[in-house]
Amino acid sequence: MNTSEEQRAGLFVLGATHHSAPIEVREKLSLSEAANEQFHIKLSNLSTLREFSILNTCNRIEFYGVAESEETIHQIQRLFCEQQGFAEDEFEKIRLSIRDFDAVQHLLSVASGLDSQLIGETEVFGQIKDAYAQAQQRKNTGPVLNKVFQKAFHAAKHVRTNTSINSGQVSVANVAVDLAKSIFGELKDTRILLLGAGEIGEKTARAFQSRGAGSITVSSRHLERAMNLASSLDATALPFELREGHIADFDIIVCSTTAPGSIISISAVEKALEKRSARPLFLIDLAMPRDIDFHVGELTNTYLYNLDDLAAIADENRTARESEVAKCQHLITERAQALWKQAESQLANDIARAP
Repeated sequence: MNTSEEQRAGLFVLGATHHSAPIEVREKLSLSEAANEQFHIKLSNLSTLREFSILNTCNRIEFYGVAESEETIHQIQRLFCEQQGFAEDEFEKIRLSIRDFDAVQHLLSVASGLDSQLIGETEVFGQIKDAYAQAQQRKNTGPVLNKVFQKAFHAAKHVRTNTSINSGQVSVANVAVDLAKSIFGELKDTRILLLGAGEIGEKTARAFQSRGAGSITVSSRHLERAMNLASSLDATALPFELREGHIADFDIIVCSTTAPGSIISISAVEKALEKRSARPLFLIDLAMPRDIDFHVGELTNTYLYNLDDLAAIADENRTARESEVAKCQHLITERAQALWKQAESQLANDIARAP
């Protein structure tokens, strides 16, 4: 490295989020479990990438790291676009690319739920902790990211404790339940099929139960998981391979699997509608990539909502929390400024020790 610019280690965030990338783009960028593993290896082999962590959720794909130069960050972008088969010039139109203090402030906003589709939601906090724990386990973090992430967790808890950003929180699950009530009225006679036995699906199922929903059936690619969740919900389990043949038996279908592509086809829904007479079918797709062929939403007497649809409805209820958002932003800026001073000092020490 011959110039001071090349020698300067920088904190960065690179990625794409729901703010600029709609769901049909995010599902192309989302990393499957195998792709996530593959990309971790690729980044580990970049000698000029000192530290990194990957945050991969339904609403964002973000790479946090410490790079020796801008060229390193460009390399990450090229590698990611190549792996995902996504045009780099198209990625640049929707990408998030920020540095130093702005990167710290962004992490705090994300961890606090302030940058989420549903303002104040709490799931992302756990997702960031998991991403950081995975990076630590792989020995991909170092003194800078360790400090930034750990302090960010404290800051996020401070924001949540000292504001009402979570009060009156509107979750995807509650929005879905309200929509179901508008379609079917009382839910005690509805039959619900839950495809996917993960945390999001379970929360949605429990939200339906809390509002008086009747019969729930759980199906998962892993039958044991389906049976365990069904037991905890006092529900029944259905073998995953039978799902499409039983669509007609249900009024509400909630999908939240990690399958790489659609698990509900338009032909299967068309056949189910023929057996359901005039009774509507409500499908909720909470997966990334999407579980349900989006053309299903064009069918008569069928209601299909994905994550972006539900978030748009929830956003209508944001007005009441605008004052809390402003308060959160002020607290985050204060904490980010203090944290950046510490991180900047650590970066300077790293440069001084560099060979």
